[in-house]
Amino acid sequence: MDDLSGLLVVALEQAVAAPYCSGRLADSGARVIKIERPEGDFARRYDKAVKGESAYFVWLNRGKESLTLDIKAQADRALLARILAKTDVFIQNLAPGAAERAGFGSAEWRKRNKRLITCDISGYGEDGPYADMKAYDLLVQAESGLCSINGGPESPARVGVSVCDIAAGMAAHAQILQALYAREKTGEGRSIKTSLFAGMADWMTVPYLHLVYGGKAPERSGLDHPSIAPYGPYRCADGSVLVSIQNEREWASLCKNVLQEPGLATEPDYADNLVRVLNRDRLKQRMEGVLMKLPRAEVERRLKVAQVAYGGLNTVAEFARHPQLRTLPVATAAGSIDLIAPPAAIAGDDLALRPVPRVGEHSEAIRREFAA
Repeated sequence: MDDLSGLLVVALEQAVAAPYCSGRLADSGARVIKIERPEGDFARRYDKAVKGESAYFVWLNRGKESLTLDIKAQADRALLARILAKTDVFIQNLAPGAAERAGFGSAEWRKRNKRLITCDISGYGEDGPYADMKAYDLLVQAESGLCSINGGPESPARVGVSVCDIAAGMAAHAQILQALYAREKTGEGRSIKTSLFAGMADWMTVPYLHLVYGGKAPERSGLDHPSIAPYGPYRCADGSVLVSIQNEREWASLCKNVLQEPGLATEPDYADNLVRVLNRDRLKQRMEGVLMKLPRAEVERRLKVAQVAYGGLNTVAEFARHPQLRTLPVATAAGSIDLIAPPAAIAGDDLALRPVPRVGEHSEAIRREFAA
């Protein structure tokens, strides 16, 4: 549905966080003008995995118009100023201070255009000792403590996708939608500021609370959940299955219907989640002592009967063939590709993804439209 049709969004953006946000606005029908350097967003050159195009770029920039500008050049600054005078939402995630130095600081532009909603996405926020530091996803994963709780006991690990960028982009998108709703009531825009660090800090709330109020941060536990047991992978005769227990009713059902040892549920070392976590290794041995005698198909059959949640440890190749995976076609400069569909579907909406732009594809038309 084109719920945001008629909305003009200008995105002075690069990399992942801001493009994620503006891309979701474009999916909802907003007109998004993506401002790129003459050589293009550097994310265009991250890889050539998609028929010679960058996987990150085609994912995040569908449905946008590409305008190449040199914001250090007077004529291009004047053009951008004319566009911003008619803009509803202005998003930027340039290096710290770059937008202000070029004359496009959000505070100044909100004075000129009272209805303008501005969204500044930075690495660590605009205040504090890290305000001027450049920030990329892995660096923030490490700074936020995320790496310290990922991986196995032997070493920390990076989460394999750009979660800090995505967290910031999701937060920005949500706040822009809230600001648009507020503007309908007040007639005035709003200044929004978020960062990669703030986005991941929110996601790190549970480990933080465990440390500050529980006295101990979660330990790295590989695929096992740090504070719930059983919750992780368990070996069968011909593979593994992931099992997730969320309450004592499910634990009792697992013991009775899957392990066929109903008395295990009330043994003192396993009678509630707190003691099961303390005795995780012995519990895994007890469970695998039963499951390793059974083929995976039989284990899954029993889990289904027991109404216990389970899943498979899929490879990316298996994920790509997953029966629940939804994809949609999108046009790129290299031809049509299949992208994973947006995660939230609207009943009755036959969503179609708009094309991924070439560098500067819309420059000439936009320059004519906003000519002095």
